[in-house]
Amino acid sequence: MIVEQLSLVDFRNYAVADVALSAGPTVFVGRNGQGKTNLAEAIAYFATLGSHRVSGDAPMVRDGAEAAIVRARLAHGDRRVLLEVQVNKQGSNKARVNGAAVKPSELPRYAQVVLFAPEDLQIVRGDPSARRRFVDQLLVQRTPRLAGVLSDYDRVLRQRNALLKSARARGIRGDALSTLDVWDEKLVALGSQLIDARAALSDELSTPMRHAYAAIAGDDHSPTLAWSLSIRGADPDDETGADELEPGSSAGSTADMFRAALAARRAAELDRGLTLVGPHRDDLVLRVRGLPVKGYASHGESWSVALALRLASAELLRAESRVGDPLLILDDVFAELDADRRERLAGIAAGYEQVIVTAAVEADVPRALRARSVRVEAGTIVSPAPVGEEAGADA
Repeated sequence: MIVEQLSLVDFRNYAVADVALSAGPTVFVGRNGQGKTNLAEAIAYFATLGSHRVSGDAPMVRDGAEAAIVRARLAHGDRRVLLEVQVNKQGSNKARVNGAAVKPSELPRYAQVVLFAPEDLQIVRGDPSARRRFVDQLLVQRTPRLAGVLSDYDRVLRQRNALLKSARARGIRGDALSTLDVWDEKLVALGSQLIDARAALSDELSTPMRHAYAAIAGDDHSPTLAWSLSIRGADPDDETGADELEPGSSAGSTADMFRAALAARRAAELDRGLTLVGPHRDDLVLRVRGLPVKGYASHGESWSVALALRLASAELLRAESRVGDPLLILDDVFAELDADRRERLAGIAAGYEQVIVTAAVEADVPRALRARSVRVEAGTIVSPAPVGEEAGADA
């Protein structure tokens, strides 16, 4: 897949922008805060239906505007596809494919993008929500229908939590809240799909992640990943990883385990007014050298694990694609890496059909990825920058 043209209207700090892209590597060069990452964010939105920097859509709409428009022309071999999304500050977003209105959830069917950014350190060092988000975005790229399952699960979870809070306020306890059973079944039906899909994905990521880590770090530290599941009694506040379990590791289906866990925790849920089990409470436990990455890994190891997760994602998408490689975006990454990791990453990235790199200082980017540079200044695409020209970073 190649992004040939990107157009923006009222997106972040861009009133209007239009940039032509081509196969191979392109570096967006500019001082910090000029809008380089905004371009990367706009492209990735088609694949993930979200931002890697913020949880909501409103910050992506330019100040003073009510909506942002992002258009991209993609090349899938000899086929061209025009994607358009209207990101609204309030209300539902709208999307078009080749001019025909579609649901925004249809966009990931056409766009495959893997973006790595400094924020990805939160995947390995941050709260469980960051790891769940990473996995769920990859799930949607590989199986777009799961976007609907995720949305429906969140909706049911909100409604169930509202019912629990209301029951707590009214002093209802035990089995007196019969209407909860209806929401339990909806939660189980949707949540079981997510738990099983996440477990299958983590299994598939395991080998490419191990290979990518060795390629980036230059060492085999035996990185592993496994789910810690709340339906099996895992505590989301326990960072030791002692409860690493997989669906199906004991008798009974995921749905059966989920249903039993809800029944066992009902009294506690009514007491707290909160749903205590389900995929929204699970965590992906990452390890290197047999120890949890969070709290034990060095800075370099943490970077290598985060990079390995993204590169493994790209390899999965590449292996099953019929229309070429996913677009690989490396957003402000090279300044954070030592010289060896820079060269190793560049060697891997150069093998993809299209790579977009953002950098404040072009010299930070290895020469293998500096075939073409584009200058960005204050929300404006100034002109293609001469190869080798540098942009000074902000102090």
